[in-house]
Parts: sequence; structure tokens; C-alpha cells
Amino acid sequence: MSNAPAPATRRLSDPLAEPVRLFGAHGSVGTRTDAGGDWGLWIDTCPGAAMHLIVAGTVWLQVPHEPIRQLRAGDAVLLPPDTVHGLSSGEGVRMGSCDVAAAARARDRGGVVRLGSGPVSARLITVHYDLDPAVSQTPVSMPGAVLHVEAARSRKLDATIGLLCDELSHPEIGVTAAVNSLVDLLLVQFVRAVGAVGSGPATSPWLTTVTDPVVRDALALMHRRPAYPWTTADLASAVRVSRATLSRRFPAALGMSPGAYLTSWRMDVAAVRLRDTDDPIDVVAGTVGYGSSHAFRRAFQRARGQSPLHYRAVSRIAE
Repeated sequence: MSNAPAPATRRLSDPLAEPVRLFGAHGSVGTRTDAGGDWGLWIDTCPGAAMHLIVAGTVWLQVPHEPIRQLRAGDAVLLPPDTVHGLSSGEGVRMGSCDVAAAARARDRGGVVRLGSGPVSARLITVHYDLDPAVSQTPVSMPGAVLHVEAARSRKLDATIGLLCDELSHPEIGVTAAVNSLVDLLLVQFVRAVGAVGSGPATSPWLTTVTDPVVRDALALMHRRPAYPWTTADLASAVRVSRATLSRRFPAALGMSPGAYLTSWRMDVAAVRLRDTDDPIDVVAGTVGYGSSHAFRRAFQRARGQSPLHYRAVSRIAE
């Protein structure tokens, strides 16, 4: 008889909850830009992931080796880390380099970067942010392609953009925490909006979890209880499908078996605990399902290429 917990319910099944709580965006910086006339901006010096949110007007996005995209008011676009790209008022417009210093000054005083000349015809917010380097698998990790969400596909996107614009316009105490939280919310909205139209694994494997309740429920269980000795049979029983069904649908969505994903998730959780707490190794091991510190050390070494103690020391220096 399986000792799996009670089946997941649809109301509680949220595979995004724990990953966002543990590994959300950090180091987020947002810049407001007003542009008019003929203008162009080439961005190749800003590390991390980038998100452009169109507040008003029309902006053209150019990414090397991809068709040029027209972004309209209410649209949002998400780019993988370190993606070289350009923004402009139209096709063929000459693009200048990003003035990082001017953007920093504008952020500090809640001001606006001005591009081009003449009356303002486009307004946008650009956010650069980092994802936790300890994480290997997360629904808010970056896809391998540009994600474009049109205003009509997410009724909540516009409200979030409004909150972000207000935070950047009037920076007060806690603005960094607020912006990080709003970026997390935007990333969740990207997953919802893009997954809802069936982009699937070609864009990001995580997007299929939005439309596959079996995978979604299994992920939510593993995320909430990483220390539980899950087997594929236990998970299948908990989400009310056969073992064969889960064994087929889980790899189809995420490219790995439930067992492989569980190991990866446990190592991510352990990496964060090693870096952010002073918990002894045996305590960290227990929180992610390892009955002995020896077994945990072997698993962590295999997954991360270094011992837990070495990882703890190096990750704290890097911060």
C-alpha cells in the first residue's frame, strides 16, 4: 500500500509558489524612458535578464537573427540573460549605445531617460534583474527565446506595470524589495500568458505545466515537501493517475523523469540553505530528504561538482 499523502487538490496545486518564494528575482533595477521622433537604442552592456514593458505608443524590438517585432502599449517582452538587442521608433533607424550612467542617475531620482526629439510618442519601462545563481530548475528561469506577451493576452499585466511605474517614479524606502516582488509577479504572469496559448516546450518547458494539471500537481507536491521519499508511484497515486501516465507526461513537459527533477529540486533548495543559513550539513541533508550527511554530500558533489562545505564558502564570498 502506498504511503503517499492525500491527493493534491486543484485549489492548492501551485507549482510556482515555492520556487518564487525561494528563488525569486533579485538585484532588479528599473528605468523609465520617454522617446519621441526618430530614436534608437542598442543594448549590449547590461548583464542579466531584461524585460521591456510598453506603457504608451509603439516600440520596435530588434534581436540579431530574429524578425523585428512591433511592441504596442500594454505589451511586455522578456529576453534571456545577456541578449544583445535594440529598441527603436521604426525599422532602419540608426541606434545609439545605452548610456548606463544616465540611466542610473534617472533611477536614483525617480526621473526619466529621454530619447530622440520632439513630442513624446512612446513610454516604456526597462527592468534588468538577476535570477538566483544557486538555482538550476525553476519556472521563472529564463527560456531560450524571446517571450512576447501582448496586452490582450494578460488582463492583469497592465495593473502590474502601473504599480511598477509608480514605484520607479516615486522611489521610497523599500523600493528595491518592491521592485523585486513586482518582477516576480510579472514573471508569473509571463508563465500564465504564454503557457495559456500553448507555446509549449519550444519556448520553455515550464510553460506546459500551466496547461497540464497532472504535471502541475506533481510539481506542487515535490516543491512543498522535498524531504518526503517520493517515488513515481507515490506521485501518480497522489495526483490520481496511473504510474505509466505520469511517467509519460512528466518527461514530455520537462524533459526529465519525476525522480531526476526531484533530485535537482532538492539540490537547489539545499544550495540556498547552505548559502543563506548556518545550519549544519546534517540538518540541511534532512530538510531535502537525505537520511545521512554522507549520502547528501555524495549527491551534492555529483550535482554541483563541489562539496557542500566548499559551496557554502565560495557562494558567500561571491555575494
